[in-house]
Amino acid sequence: MQGKGFIKFLAILLGIVCVYSLSFNLVTSNVEKNAKAYAKGDPLKEKAYLDSMATVPVYPIFGFNYQFCKSKEINLGLDLKGGMNVTMEISLGELVKSLANNPADANFNKALSNAQTRLNAGGKDFIDLFINEYEKLSPNSKLADYFANQDNAKDLKVGATNSDVKKYLSKEANSAIDRSFIIIRSRIDGFGVVSPNMQKQEGTNRIMIEMPGVQDKDRIHKLLQGSAELQFWQVYQNEEVYSVMENINNTLAATLKDNSPTTAVADTAVKKESKLAGLSKQPAGKDSLEIKNQEMSKTNPLFSVLSIPTYQGENGQSALRPGPVIGWVAQKDTAKVNAYFARPEIASIIPPTFKFMWGVKPIEGAKVFELYAIKVTSADGKPDLGGEAISDARADYDQKGRPEVTMYMTGEGAAKWKKVTAEASSDPNNKKAIAIVLDNTVYSAPTVQNEIPNGISSISGSFTVNDTQDLANILKAGKLPAPARIVGEYVVGPTLGQAAIDNGLLSFVLAFVVILIFMALYYNKAGWIANLALVINLFFIMGILVSLGAVLTLPGIAGIILVIGLSVDANILIFERVREELLLGKSNALAIKEGFKHAMPSIIDSNVTILILGIILYVFGSGPVQGFATTLCIGIISSLFCAVLISRIVFEYLLEKNKKITFGNKYTLHAFKNIAFDFVGHRKVYYSISTIIILLGIIFYFKNDGLKLGIDFKGGRTYIVHFDKSMDTEDVKSKLTPFFDNETPEVKTAGNDTELKITTTYHITDQNAQSDKLVEDALKGGLATTGIKYTIESNQKVGPIIASDLVYSAYGAILFSCLAMFTYIIIRFKKLNYGLGAVIALFHDVLLVLSFYTILDGVLPFSLEIGQDFIAAILTVMSYTMTETVVVFDRIREKLAETNKPDIHGEERNTVINFALNSTLSRTILTSLTVFFVLLVIFIFGGDSIRGFIFALLIGRVIGTYSSLCISTPIVVDLGKSK
Repeated sequence: MQGKGFIKFLAILLGIVCVYSLSFNLVTSNVEKNAKAYAKGDPLKEKAYLDSMATVPVYPIFGFNYQFCKSKEINLGLDLKGGMNVTMEISLGELVKSLANNPADANFNKALSNAQTRLNAGGKDFIDLFINEYEKLSPNSKLADYFANQDNAKDLKVGATNSDVKKYLSKEANSAIDRSFIIIRSRIDGFGVVSPNMQKQEGTNRIMIEMPGVQDKDRIHKLLQGSAELQFWQVYQNEEVYSVMENINNTLAATLKDNSPTTAVADTAVKKESKLAGLSKQPAGKDSLEIKNQEMSKTNPLFSVLSIPTYQGENGQSALRPGPVIGWVAQKDTAKVNAYFARPEIASIIPPTFKFMWGVKPIEGAKVFELYAIKVTSADGKPDLGGEAISDARADYDQKGRPEVTMYMTGEGAAKWKKVTAEASSDPNNKKAIAIVLDNTVYSAPTVQNEIPNGISSISGSFTVNDTQDLANILKAGKLPAPARIVGEYVVGPTLGQAAIDNGLLSFVLAFVVILIFMALYYNKAGWIANLALVINLFFIMGILVSLGAVLTLPGIAGIILVIGLSVDANILIFERVREELLLGKSNALAIKEGFKHAMPSIIDSNVTILILGIILYVFGSGPVQGFATTLCIGIISSLFCAVLISRIVFEYLLEKNKKITFGNKYTLHAFKNIAFDFVGHRKVYYSISTIIILLGIIFYFKNDGLKLGIDFKGGRTYIVHFDKSMDTEDVKSKLTPFFDNETPEVKTAGNDTELKITTTYHITDQNAQSDKLVEDALKGGLATTGIKYTIESNQKVGPIIASDLVYSAYGAILFSCLAMFTYIIIRFKKLNYGLGAVIALFHDVLLVLSFYTILDGVLPFSLEIGQDFIAAILTVMSYTMTETVVVFDRIREKLAETNKPDIHGEERNTVINFALNSTLSRTILTSLTVFFVLLVIFIFGGDSIRGFIFALLIGRVIGTYSSLCISTPIVVDLGKSK
């Protein structure tokens, strides 16, 4: 074996990377264990402990703090942790209206309405749809009349063609989506979500957001759907504000003393120097310090949680630090400071020209926020300048090559900017800052050096290129209104998430044990080598997933288990070929060498086909489907490395040590030998069986009024509701119907009689932000009439636009994968009938799975809905068929080549093909059984959330095996009868 040294080096290097990546979980687990021990069951104490450890080094070797380690541990998906998945849609219709200055022209507005209707029906590009609709209604008009103006003259000329307008609108639409992404991301960062996942859905005007651990749906709605308002304010300097802060602190101390008669008298004569103590001088976690801090909070309520920025003066005394930051507050105390400022007695002493605002993010490396005091200079309380003043903002570089942001103002904005900057820079010894504020949060507060007369200015600082790009987008955010609406959401309660974790881990462990036992019993010592490779493979898969920051979901766990099952296929292929060589009388060493050599083409072909399917799944899927595809692709590459290369090194090591290697026992060594089944001769019987099943599927399709589409494909809202006792679905349905304006919801059991899945399309097309609450109130009203205590454990919303997109992407995934498979087979086998046989078998398998779904719908005690998970299952079934088919085709090609008769056909060819099929039968059956038993374990123990998905894989495993032996190869024979 060539390159053994390199393979060993690569394995060791990969092992070190995986150990490093997985070690963060051990570190954070130890810190959290200490937090639980310290808190003794008090969740507030536990959270306070973890907050105090945020910046404390907890990984001694590297000096990493807890916050950093937490960001590097395994990311659990919503189905494992609970939380929210939200799909936001940027309203391009309102954006276009704004760009055209809201014209009253009937044809213009009709074109917008028609474009939105076509988009809802499955159209893709809103701008393209709008242009087409307008040209139909006003064929002789020019859109430039609406959009060309002085502010955008450099991008769009007066008299420009509709094609030019389309390019301009497309550019502005993409820019608006990018800016919305930045705005929403900054809001989520401020919300404090741990490991959020945000993705722009390319080619659409939508943004997908996953927020693990978040349960406050109403708060998230307000957070994400609020208006994005950009403002520019003058800022008070630290020394200008201290007297006000001192007055607030003293008033609070007196008020709290009066309201707490048992509290000791507050010491208001505390030295000013002690009030300026930094937060860093107050570490948490010590009982003595807690008592001291409690006393401090009584005598100096504000200054006990807010640290005034200071520096050490020349006389050794603390002095107020110049600048716009007036205080630092730990993240956990920001709510307390807000509450202090909101108290009536405090609000009355805060000058009307003051407005307190927080910085957008905590200080890097610490959970501490900056506090600013905004200067209100106008009688109406409006900012010095609004976002409408910005015509453009670009990421740029200064003369020294450092990243900066260049802003361009409108004519009116430039005049206001000149006045504001002149005031801020009028005193050369005391230059003031101007705060750039987005949604009442300070994004940046640069100090103005000079008056800026021409409306062009630069913002510089310790910026990276990404920082300046983001800031440029933030500055442009207020220019064009592009409202964002939630068109799809999925909320999972933490209880459901914990149940999913328990079920997933149980199914994982059991399935893994099943494989290890089977390989050890069937292949003896060689089986233990395969088991070693499997364990290393699992370690690599988990390490790679963590190092890439991938999100682990329940379908992802199913993907890992499936990959482990499929990786056995490579070992079985090798071992079966080795056993064939041993039966020919070859030595162990030569048989192993020949076995690996002859098995490699089939292993490569089968794994490449599955990898192609995995890539298609990832491209076309989203959410759980992408999680499944991610683990599938990583697992296939890792499995090839472990099952082929590492196991080969182990074999050669044992051979060098003259160790005896056995590939079976007296019960398994001669299994599947001397089988001579006439697969080709019985092909008409197989065609008939498949035809009957498909015809039955068609009959039941019409009998059941079509396939049961999930809300993924038809739109709607689904709620999982847990009751304290068993419920009758028809009774619940009848009680809910009047509350949904006599629109009958769909009510099914979700695993057992106490868990119901309630689906409704009530108000699903309503764009009103209050529609979600309206539907949920109706649901709660109906459920209350049952008189049984209930809990809404999860809910999901899919708008009609999302649903239509999913339908078309599902069609595209299946058709594109068929084309990819056909192309690969043609290239690999260089014969058209092989490619046609494989593709016909793929469509045959899809039809059979759909037929079984229609025939068994309502018979089985779990849902057989067609949703995103089902598409993932269909594509995986197709990968099964391709794996089996390619292995069979490889053996047929090999056996035909051994005849040395390139024109072999007729009965002689059929005999050779039957021999090839029978010689691969042991591998086909063993691989199928292994994967089948793995899936069966997941099906039984994996939980209700993936039962329908795994059922599709189970029947797909059987169909794939049947198809590769009885359908695809006979079709190759029938299509290749002539020379």
